[in-house]
Amino acid sequence: MDTTLINILCLILLFLGIIGTVLPVLPGLLLSICGLLIYKFGTDSDLSIIYIWVFGILTLVSIVLSYVIPAKTNQKYGGTRWGSIGSIIGTIIGMFFPPIGFLIGMFAGVFIGELLHDTKDMTKAWKSTKGAFIGFIYGTGFSLVVGVAMFLVVVLDMLNVI
Repeated sequence: MDTTLINILCLILLFLGIIGTVLPVLPGLLLSICGLLIYKFGTDSDLSIIYIWVFGILTLVSIVLSYVIPAKTNQKYGGTRWGSIGSIIGTIIGMFFPPIGFLIGMFAGVFIGELLHDTKDMTKAWKSTKGAFIGFIYGTGFSLVVGVAMFLVVVLDMLNVI
């Protein structure tokens, strides 16, 4: 396959990965890491293997944080363990209802978990859900930064800047 076509494919995958960090329809950083791997091993690139390891680790960290951060910010906003567990269960169940089921599932899980803990305190349940939303924004922001960094590393390598 022609190197130019491989480069275009890599850039498309990296760009779709960036979009996927914001839109839950796409697998985000997994597309980006695929683009990075195809670029490294499908071309005659001198890109250091250290980039592959760093971005691979950051991708794994991002996947873990996308579950952990909403649960932790839920607690910071007054949520209980019930809300945190509800967040994780809701996210997992929501994944079976794409494209935004995981997001709705996460928020519904926090809210329902808090109501199961204390059926009379709906205000606390809403605050806890707000915390989960803020956590989701943090996790998405982290993934977006990692995706943009991957894209820039490949583009800069293509231009022989790094």
